Amino acid sequence: MENFEEILRRDLHQFLLSMNEVDERLPECPDVEEKWESIAKAYIPDGIREFQDYPSASLGWMMYIGMAVAKMWDTEWEIYSKIEDLYAYMRDKRGYDSMDEYIREEVLLLQGIDYAVLEKVTGECASRVYNALMHQHLEPGTKEAFNGYVTCLHQLYLMGAAIQLKRMGYHMTKMN
Repeated sequence: MENFEEILRRDLHQFLLSMNEVDERLPECPDVEEKWESIAKAYIPDGIREFQDYPSASLGWMMYIGMAVAKMWDTEWEIYSKIEDLYAYMRDKRGYDSMDEYIREEVLLLQGIDYAVLEKVTGECASRVYNALMHQHLEPGTKEAFNGYVTCLHQLYLMGAAIQLKRMGYHMTKMN
């Protein structure tokens, strides 16, 4: 799975780089990365339930969550970092099915073309990851399939955070 995760990371990074959504050097944001495990544990029951009928949503929502956590980190981290279950906090605003809209409208404060562009970018990333996962030929219901799904979620979360950090003006450049 480590190789699969690296393949996903490279593919998403190159795709997002080609769209100028991330920088050549991906950001490091330990506060956001530290939230991954608790968010994943809370998200997985909902995500798995939705995966069979709505794989792109099940995967793409995690990218939105990564963006939302990066935005929270930038604005009111003293408050948001203390919320026990950030995933449930976001989900429960409008429910799982509308979580993407809630994040785009009320967390990221997007509208118009920015709203539509982000929806398209996230949908494309989710489709790319889903396609890569299906090409692993993992037997559904196995530990390997579960691990593959979690690997996909992890990379989408990190890329979502990277997109949002760049949009907020954080750029990773090599120091001389």
